Amino acid sequence: MQFRTTVDIGKPSFLIEPLEPLLFVGSCFAESIGRRFAHAHFPAVVNPHGVMYNPASVLHSVERFLDRQCPRIVFLTLGTNHVYRLRETWEIVDNCGKRPQTLFVEEELSAEQCAHCLCRAVHALRCKRGDVQVVVTVSPIRYAKYGFHGSQLSKATLLLATDMLVRQCDNVTYFPAYEIVTDELRDYRFYQPDMTHPSEQAVDYIWERLADTFFSPRTMQFIDEWRPICQALGHRPLNPDSKEYLAFLAVTLKKERDLLERYGRGFSPNGKVQAGGR
Repeated sequence: MQFRTTVDIGKPSFLIEPLEPLLFVGSCFAESIGRRFAHAHFPAVVNPHGVMYNPASVLHSVERFLDRQCPRIVFLTLGTNHVYRLRETWEIVDNCGKRPQTLFVEEELSAEQCAHCLCRAVHALRCKRGDVQVVVTVSPIRYAKYGFHGSQLSKATLLLATDMLVRQCDNVTYFPAYEIVTDELRDYRFYQPDMTHPSEQAVDYIWERLADTFFSPRTMQFIDEWRPICQALGHRPLNPDSKEYLAFLAVTLKKERDLLERYGRGFSPNGKVQAGGR
């Protein structure tokens, strides 16, 4: 007898290699996942222009990033379809900057408008780098300020938009982070005390599902070798100045350097996979 449902995730058309550069743009959920990549030694750039919650702001952040070397893999994480327009210019702002609410008008983008912003972002990324792969997700964080019905409507709009995007762009993959929390975990014990943000345990589980989906066998091997080194580096000794601990630390740091050197040989300085790097 089965007591829970498991979200089925299809096999992607690409895999993430060890130490591969990545870009994360979007909500604070993007930061939670991006930190785990950075902790695993991936050169991850996370929200270089701040947290972006809606598709229009995600587009703005991507456009501002294009003057830099764009990585092969980009994660776009959407939180809401609500935007704020500055009354004076009617432009969508990415951050109200703690200015008076009276200066702004709140608006809800339609699924078509969201999809249009995302298509522009993907097109801009592809113009910068032809082999770019974009992973789009909908954040499982609930927005209580809209009311829970309003929050669900917002998520539904984003889900419709991401479905349109995937149908239009062959280099875009949808990862069901939202469905994993709402359908697989489906319990308040997987939320933080505010009952709106997923707990660390929930984010860890999403990270595991993501790794199972996108990591190449070589990346999984790297993670297995990195895990005990990471645990050793996280050890907090009673006497950090003792000769024994300093010797232990020196050995552990050498293991880390050797590991990074072995797996880092597969990438050229611009982040592209070299021959023999897989």
